[in-house]
Amino acid sequence: MKEDNNFWNITPLGKAIGMSLVAKGDRVCSLKVTYSDQLVGDPDTGIIHGGVITALLDNSSGLAVRCHPDWTDGQSMATLDLRIDYMRPATPHEDLIGTTECYKITKNIAFVRGTAHQGDPEDPVATSVASFMMGTPNEPRP
Repeated sequence: MKEDNNFWNITPLGKAIGMSLVAKGDRVCSLKVTYSDQLVGDPDTGIIHGGVITALLDNSSGLAVRCHPDWTDGQSMATLDLRIDYMRPATPHEDLIGTTECYKITKNIAFVRGTAHQGDPEDPVATSVASFMMGTPNEPRP
């Protein structure tokens, strides 16, 4: 697994919602979002907002790409496509874990699959498949 100096920098959104690293390995990354009332999408039920789940899986997927042995140090990337299938509501007051695997990298595209769960990967809150464009510009365009 390769790393650059910014490898584990959680995005500003990730920091704002309390995202943290759980584990990393060859092709795999797990991040956690600690339950907070500020992340609730439905105040009547206390269920976490779907956007938090999407952000968790997107961030974990991007870091899983960086765990792939074919990832080039310092290479930039951007989410090209992200599909989330919501399987059930997240249980209120329980942390959410996103575990993703980058199963293939080509010259231009990386492919990732993952799950968001609350401790049991066999009972997912959501599943995801994503692709990332490799070598995107690092500087904003005028």
